Amino acid sequence: MCAFHHPSFDGHESVTYAHDPAVGLTAIIAIHSRALGPAAGGCRMAAYPSTDAALNDVLRLSRGMTYKNAMAGLALGGGKSVIIGDPATAKTPALLEAYARAVDRLGGAYYAAEDMGIGAQDVHVMGKVTRFVAGRPEGSAASGDPSPVTARGVFLGIRLAVRRALGRDDLAGIRVAVQGLGNVGFSLCRKLRAAGADLVVADVRRAAVDAAVAELGAIPVSTDEIFDAAVDVFAPCAGGAILTGQTVGRLNARIVAGAANNQLLDDACGQALRDRGILYLPDYVINGGGIINVAAEIAGRYDPSWVEHKLQRLMTTLDEVVGEAGRSGLPTNIVADRMAERRIASARQRQAA
Repeated sequence: MCAFHHPSFDGHESVTYAHDPAVGLTAIIAIHSRALGPAAGGCRMAAYPSTDAALNDVLRLSRGMTYKNAMAGLALGGGKSVIIGDPATAKTPALLEAYARAVDRLGGAYYAAEDMGIGAQDVHVMGKVTRFVAGRPEGSAASGDPSPVTARGVFLGIRLAVRRALGRDDLAGIRVAVQGLGNVGFSLCRKLRAAGADLVVADVRRAAVDAAVAELGAIPVSTDEIFDAAVDVFAPCAGGAILTGQTVGRLNARIVAGAANNQLLDDACGQALRDRGILYLPDYVINGGGIINVAAEIAGRYDPSWVEHKLQRLMTTLDEVVGEAGRSGLPTNIVADRMAERRIASARQRQAA
């Protein structure tokens, strides 16, 4: 399908297709908006079932980055990229270098960083070809793997939600179902367990589940059963669009707060969560820690105290979203969208002035 006519197009500034058959590269780079600054967002590598599925994912993710960066108070616009292929078998230095050349041709309109299937060492390889990457493992301004900072932000957000929805100032005995045990999900599990929470976990990789059981005393369930777990918090930390009309109806949690991008299939699912009395923390707000970490590197000077300040300010913004939703009766996802859109509109007005 042509990107212009795609249901998820949403006025993107540009969609670039990169192809290098010699190394097996098929990639899409989407820039949604540069109203706030150069676009920034991760590069995801996955074995998409079709090019249209990849296009849909990159467009949704790119738009989400515009809103995420706006809510994090960053001077960055929204962009995202995907490489079509199984990272376990198709990822090579030559492929990463070819992708980096495609990023470099954009001349700084887009900065790439880690995402699913792409790690800090991959960014290091890309960085040999282009300077428009961040999340490098070494260098004068290197910010490294952003996953721990993403996990810290989600952890702080869960504490906020528990206080708001359950009236508790601590997490001792709070039951949390974590869906997805990647770099962010497992780091989040460690933080939750250290705070006294009890864990229910699921992942498509048996080894990751076994590690969580052995190290953290987590209760394992299947990737389908995780939706039915009797818990206080459901934390999606894997793929997107997992909260549908059907799965929302199955949840036995009071709170949904996790690291995954684009958790809602559509806006109606946010209303469905509210109708069921479930507090939903909008994903692109609670999971903004990683891009804050990357933004420090893009600015040219990595400062941990600046990152922490921005992260704490993000939690204040998240609390404002929850508060406004309570006063207005609107779902939290709609409140967050409107807040982000006001910030983006103000930036566009300043550009036009």
